[in-house]
Amino acid sequence: MSVWDDLDLLLDSPSSLTITTNTRGTVKDNPNFKVHEDVAALRKAIEGLGTTEKVVIEVLTQRSNAQRQLIAQAYEKATGRKLVDDLEGDTHGDFEDVLVALVTPPAAYDCQEVIKAIKGAGTTESILTEIFASRSNRQIKALSEAYLAETGKALLHDLKGEVSGEYGKALLILAEGKRDESTHVDAAKAKADAKALYEAGEKKWGTDEDKFIDILCHRSVPQLRQTFVQYKEMSKKTLQESIESEMSGNLEDLLVAVVKCVKSVPAYLAEKLFKSMKGAGTTESTLTRILVGRSEIDLMDIRGEYKKLFGNTLYSQLESEVGGCYGEVLKHVCGQD
Repeated sequence: MSVWDDLDLLLDSPSSLTITTNTRGTVKDNPNFKVHEDVAALRKAIEGLGTTEKVVIEVLTQRSNAQRQLIAQAYEKATGRKLVDDLEGDTHGDFEDVLVALVTPPAAYDCQEVIKAIKGAGTTESILTEIFASRSNRQIKALSEAYLAETGKALLHDLKGEVSGEYGKALLILAEGKRDESTHVDAAKAKADAKALYEAGEKKWGTDEDKFIDILCHRSVPQLRQTFVQYKEMSKKTLQESIESEMSGNLEDLLVAVVKCVKSVPAYLAEKLFKSMKGAGTTESTLTRILVGRSEIDLMDIRGEYKKLFGNTLYSQLESEVGGCYGEVLKHVCGQD
């Protein structure tokens, strides 16, 4: 029985899409934080001959993002240089990317990932799918504000120029950050939605994608969970199985991601981490984005789901897949079970 099919557990479990505490993160405020000591240590590590990576890693991985922002401000005041510029000048590759991610505020970091995904030739839909399916309304609003501040343009306006078709329609609804967040579940409506989905997909020749998009991108998490249970009773298949058999391409990927995130954002992201390390080569950008991006939200839950889904710990997998200073940063952020 996969985590995606066990619908009975679903109805009462908490959701990262509606959670506002950060008690499930692996990185917390450092109680012995002294900003000037950290700045002095970083200056010594960066300004000397060759960078002392170990010191940089220790300081930046063992402070919360809010504390790192204070370090960055004090560093600039003391040196007249931006910490992020010095890190970029002294390091390179994946190690540079992960350090920059650590010193960037969370919403600005999400914003930079979206800009990377839509910049240049072709759009990286997989990144847009992951971000907009797994973020709460609050996170999407913060991302939109960061995007406006960074580019001077509205996020929705720029996305409209990049994504099209049914996929574009669904993504733009999610990118508004207006999903219903009520906790009340209307059982009759869940049944009616399940029936509408069944009739729009399994039961008809061809698929009415608009119906799927409308229900999956607008309803609240508790409401959708109830709908999934009703759907399985009606169809004998899970909604995910129906989407996979009825649709293809980016739209299928996005709607499956929405279904998975409604069930469990940590399990969805654990699976993304696993896939990014499977087979030849590692997708470092995915590892960086998820581990740093979720380190103060639900990385402990992602670790738990990883172990459940794949049998070994995320830490041990990182140990065997990523090396060097980059690997050290990820292991520090992940923490051992």
